[in-house]
Amino acid sequence: MPELRKDPIVGRWVIISTDRAKRPTDFTRESVKMRGGFCPFCYGNESKTPPEIQAYRPQNGGPPPQKDTPGWTVRVVPNKFPALGIEGNLNRQAEGMFDKMNGIGAHEVIVETNDHNATLATLPSKKIEDVLWAFRDRILDLKKDKRFKYILIFKNHGEAAGATMEHAHSQLIALPIVPIYVSEEIEGAKQYYIYKERCVFCDIVQQETEADARVVAENEDFLTIAPYAPRFPFETWILPKQHESAFENSSSHMFENLAKAIRVLLNKADQVLDNPAYNLVIHSSPTQDSANDHYHWHIEYVPKLTRTGGFEWGTGFYINPTPPEEAARFLRAASVEEAAVAG
Repeated sequence: MPELRKDPIVGRWVIISTDRAKRPTDFTRESVKMRGGFCPFCYGNESKTPPEIQAYRPQNGGPPPQKDTPGWTVRVVPNKFPALGIEGNLNRQAEGMFDKMNGIGAHEVIVETNDHNATLATLPSKKIEDVLWAFRDRILDLKKDKRFKYILIFKNHGEAAGATMEHAHSQLIALPIVPIYVSEEIEGAKQYYIYKERCVFCDIVQQETEADARVVAENEDFLTIAPYAPRFPFETWILPKQHESAFENSSSHMFENLAKAIRVLLNKADQVLDNPAYNLVIHSSPTQDSANDHYHWHIEYVPKLTRTGGFEWGTGFYINPTPPEEAARFLRAASVEEAAVAG
């Protein structure tokens, strides 16, 4: 019989449609394929992007490397077609009963590797860790700008997930407001804390560890789970085991183990779901509240296996044809070579 399940954080209900439960092979999807052609993110094409903001280049004891030249391992540049502009004032104003402001923000691209044929899943753990440090560096820099209230890091992998460039990259958008979904999540976590004097995410980590039915993988610092009330089939979360509100406050040891957790998850998903397109998003505290007792940063991974329709748009309910226990079982069973994960 189908089940209605309630998300314990935001109170959102989902329908787990057990009567039409789908295994990984039941989904019709377009696997991510490399097309080739000119790529501005590749070595030697640095002049084809806006001037770099930051880059990691190995230091060999010689003169400092020049910007916008080859030799980098991770490179950050402004988005050539930004959703928001960095210059100007917010200029908040009313238009009758409506509110508006200037489209002020930052929109950056983090090029994750100099290898056009690599993906985040195929990078060694140490290379993924370098990407995480680039995320942290950019967040800490942009937090200094008091116009920005929230900084979102996200990755679109594959055309079906919204990627327009196939070279492995993530994006950062700094916003002058806290997005509504983040606000709902923070408010839900705050109400839970007021009622129970505990962090809801910490409770999830503890309960899921004990129950084990939805655990996909874990290491010293992180637990990877299929959430109890997932909106989408094979939706997966990576949560720190210890309470921390903001991604950028994590220690170097945590970044090392987060890189391993991400690589394990992506490799398992590639095996089980045949290299799917996916979205990966870091949920973190707003810039001006980066240390609190109620919110707990985490990563959400969603492979693009289904499409939302009129029912979802009309109700806010999601229909998920794969119970999270089944998704976790498939992902947990997928093996990942230890040597590859260690990087």
